[in-house]
Amino acid sequence: MPKMNRASERQRGFTLLEMVCVLALIAMLAAILLPFVPRHTTQSRLQGYALQTAALFKEDRNAAIRRGTGIATLVDPGSRVIRSGASADMIRIPDDVHFEAVLPRTCNQREALSTISFFASGMSCGGAVALTRADVGYEVRVNWLTGRIEIVSKNVAN
Repeated sequence: MPKMNRASERQRGFTLLEMVCVLALIAMLAAILLPFVPRHTTQSRLQGYALQTAALFKEDRNAAIRRGTGIATLVDPGSRVIRSGASADMIRIPDDVHFEAVLPRTCNQREALSTISFFASGMSCGGAVALTRADVGYEVRVNWLTGRIEIVSKNVAN
């Protein structure tokens, strides 16, 4: 049986330095390519945005009743923002979510602009916000008479 010399024994496998170099190259490639991997809003995250929107509307409605004055929640699909009229709370809707709003033109004989208004009586001028992505969607509705806020799940056909 032939004896292996020490030089051939050293040639087997990888050295620690070679392994570190390979790992460093993989890490650099990952750092370069990771920002280009699309990050889509998941169905559960979309549902979270709908729940946050409903909670913000309820917060503004309750604040209007508690303070005895009208409060207007800003809904701006152009800048993809829903901003509370009672607090500094704000929701930013991601770019991959389709964001639509159905808002009244006038409220209490005044131009409503991009708002859903809540009154001290609990009533509102109503409106709806639709958030959709792929085949899933949610609509947050504010009833104009009662001010009631509800979330309706929508299956979106392609």
